[in-house]
Amino acid sequence: MTKRNNGQGGYSAWFVFIAVVFTTCLITANIIAVKLVRVWGLILPAAIVIFPLSYVFGDVLTEVYGYRRARQVIWLGFFCNFLTVMAVLAGQAMPPASFWDGQAAYERILGYTPRLLVASFSAYLVGEFTNAFVLAKMKIATRGRWLWTRTIGSTVAGQALDSAVFITIAFYGVVPLPALGSTIVTQWLVKSAYEAAVTPFTYWIVGFLKRREGVDVYDVGTRFNPLLLLE
Repeated sequence: MTKRNNGQGGYSAWFVFIAVVFTTCLITANIIAVKLVRVWGLILPAAIVIFPLSYVFGDVLTEVYGYRRARQVIWLGFFCNFLTVMAVLAGQAMPPASFWDGQAAYERILGYTPRLLVASFSAYLVGEFTNAFVLAKMKIATRGRWLWTRTIGSTVAGQALDSAVFITIAFYGVVPLPALGSTIVTQWLVKSAYEAAVTPFTYWIVGFLKRREGVDVYDVGTRFNPLLLLE
C-alpha cells in the first residue's frame, strides 16, 4: 500500500463517487431539516436520518485521501448547497401561475430566512473543517492505528461546534438560554451516537478504498488553512 504525505495526483472514480455522496447528503439534509420528528422522546429535525452521514463520508475522505482533498470537497459541498438555495429562492420569487395553489406551501417548506442561512452555512464550514482537521492530526499522532478513535473523536469535536454554531445563530434571543443549551447538547449527543453506531460501515469503506486505490494519505507537512482551496 502506498503512503503519501499529501494528496497529489488526479481524481479517481471512487473519489468522485464519495464526493458526490457527501454533497448529496448535505443538500438533502438541508431540504428535509424543516420537518421536526420525535425519536425516542426527543424532538429532532428530520435531517437526522442523513446529515450525520456527511460526517461519515467526510471522515472517509480525510482518512483515505488526506485533508487537502477533503478541503476541496467541503468547499464543493458549500458551493453546491449555495447554488441550491439560490435556485430555491429564485423559484420562490417568480410569480406563480394563476391556477397553482402551492405558493404558500413552497415558501413554508423550501423557504429560507437570512438568519437561518447564515446559521446553516457557518455551522457547516466550522463543523466540517474541524472534523477534517482533528482526524488528520489524530492520524499522524496515532500513526494510522485505532481508526475508531479518529472517526469518533473528530465527529465529537466537529458536531459539537456544528450544533453550537447553528443553534446559537439561528435561535439566540428567540429560545430561552436553558432550552438553547439543552438543544445544542441533545443534537450533539444524538449525531455523535449515530457516528459511533456506523463505525463498522466506516471501517469497511475505508478499508475497501485503501485497498482499491492503493493510497493512505498522512498529512505530514500539510497546510491546514481552510481557505487554501486551490492548493
